[in-house]
Amino acid sequence: MTAESPRGENPPQEGAPVFGPAFQAELEALLVWRRDVRRFHRDALPPGMLERLLGLAELAPSVGLSQPWRFVRVASPERRALVRANFEAANAEALADYSGSRAALYARLKLSGLDDAPEQLAVFCESAPEQGHGLGRRTMPETLQYSTVCAVHTLWLAARAAGIGLGWVSILDAEALCRDLEVLESWRLVAYLCLGYPEEEHDDPELVRRGWEERRAAGDLFITR
Repeated sequence: MTAESPRGENPPQEGAPVFGPAFQAELEALLVWRRDVRRFHRDALPPGMLERLLGLAELAPSVGLSQPWRFVRVASPERRALVRANFEAANAEALADYSGSRAALYARLKLSGLDDAPEQLAVFCESAPEQGHGLGRRTMPETLQYSTVCAVHTLWLAARAAGIGLGWVSILDAEALCRDLEVLESWRLVAYLCLGYPEEEHDDPELVRRGWEERRAAGDLFITR
């Protein structure tokens, strides 16, 4: 923290880290360069890397400190084949919802990295965790799922900081995937993730590059009451 810090006479507590301008600039770059990756090299991640990234994901905030996220590493060819078939069926149904030029554009999009990503994770939310004793979720039980999304985003940033790409596959039949992975009935699918070293790097979303959608300016999404 510099002498020009807006905190002025309120310095950080002794022992607390100081995130100065250089770190803030790197954090902004991390946010800009975090991308939804669909094209992966097949090289395996270094030993212990996945465990390290999941350890960082555990630092995510959660309602009532419930930590409702549950990660399942999908490694067997048989399970991955079931996920692949699930995606193909769901993707065909999604394509049928479009017509004309939009359907043609959709058909050209690459919407998963299931064939090449060396690591795949299914992320679930425990819908009734004992941990946290229900704090903060009586009127908004969906905060359990929001907490799980926070863990996914934390993992996403940690992976990108390590040069590893992450892709979120959402075109899936969630109930079928839960059956295929044989998870507890109280678990709800939140995300299916592909991880690996990306084939290419971009600071803009692929859906922008492919002409599917434009990113809105931040000012369009912010109001004051």
